[in-house]
Amino acid sequence: MTTQITTSTESRHAQIVRETSETRIKIDLDLNGNGKCDVQTGIGFFDHMLNQLGHHALLDLTVKADGDLSIDCHHTVEDTGLALGEAFSKALGDRKGINRMADATVPMDESLVQTCVDFSGRPYCVFKSNWRGEVVGNMPVSLIEHFWASFAVTAGCNIHIRVLDGSDNHHMVEAVFKSAARAIQSAIRIDPQRAGSIPSTKGMIQTRNDPI
Repeated sequence: MTTQITTSTESRHAQIVRETSETRIKIDLDLNGNGKCDVQTGIGFFDHMLNQLGHHALLDLTVKADGDLSIDCHHTVEDTGLALGEAFSKALGDRKGINRMADATVPMDESLVQTCVDFSGRPYCVFKSNWRGEVVGNMPVSLIEHFWASFAVTAGCNIHIRVLDGSDNHHMVEAVFKSAARAIQSAIRIDPQRAGSIPSTKGMIQTRNDPI
C-alpha cells in the first residue's frame, strides 16, 4: 500500500492518494468549503451519501475511487472511509481553535438519527441501527457502519451514531450522513474564543502518523 499526502494547514486543505492491490482512492478535501462535491466511486448509492456529507458539512470534496467492484463494494467503501479520515486528520493539523465536540439530530420522514463526534485524536466508533433488510441502494447496509468505523480510525475521532427511529433503509442511511455531516461541521468549526489554543486540558491532541 502507498499513500501520498499533500496538506495546507492554513487553508485546512488536504489531498490524499491511497493505493492498494484492491483500490486506488484519490481525495481532495477543503474544510473551509461551501459544499461543492464531485464524487465518483462506482457505487451509486454511496456517491449519493458522500455528496450528502459534503453538502451538509460545507466541505469542498472530490472523491475518485477505482476499486475491485467485480468482487463486491466492500474494499472500495472501506478504503474510501480510511482515505477520507486521513484527509480530515491532515487538514485539521494540530486542531488548534476547533470546537472539537458537537452533536446533531436529524430527521428524514419517519427516520431520526443522532450523531455525536469528538475530534479528540482517540479513534472509536459506536453505531446502533435498526435496519430493515440487508441492502440499501446497491450496497450491503452493514457497510454503512464499516465506513464510519474506518473513518474514525484515521480521522482520530470518537463518533457515536444512533438510528433512533425509521422503517426505510434509504431514509435512515441518508439521515445518518446528514446527521454526521452537521455534527462534523460544528465540531471542526473554528471558535474565536479558542483561537490559537488546543481544545484539550492536556495541551495537545495526539493523532496517528502512520497511514493504514
